[in-house]
Amino acid sequence: MLYRLAADAVVLLHLGFILFVMLGGLLVLRWPRLAWLHVPAAAWGMAVEFLHLYCPLTPLENHFRALAGDHGYDGGFIEHYLIPLIYPAGLTEATQVVLGLVVVAVNLPPYLLLLHRALRSR
Repeated sequence: MLYRLAADAVVLLHLGFILFVMLGGLLVLRWPRLAWLHVPAAAWGMAVEFLHLYCPLTPLENHFRALAGDHGYDGGFIEHYLIPLIYPAGLTEATQVVLGLVVVAVNLPPYLLLLHRALRSR
């Protein structure tokens, strides 16, 4: 029971991290110092998608699932939980690049606005 809760907690942490990567630029508009956390998080999120890296949270979740007597899953968090909702046919390398570009597209405008504000205030 405890291991299953730990696995579920990792899933929630993973989802929270993905949401922060995707939408953190909007939070930075309100709290600019948050950029110190968001920029590395977004860079990691883009690297995972563009370079097809494996996020360490997925094996951690699978480890806890195995300790709980459940079966883990192949692939990553996005492939297992999110892609079936968005792209039922599965994840391809091209889709991963698109997801990485979405991270850039969502976060670039808030950072450009923040830069514009900083330059204007000087």
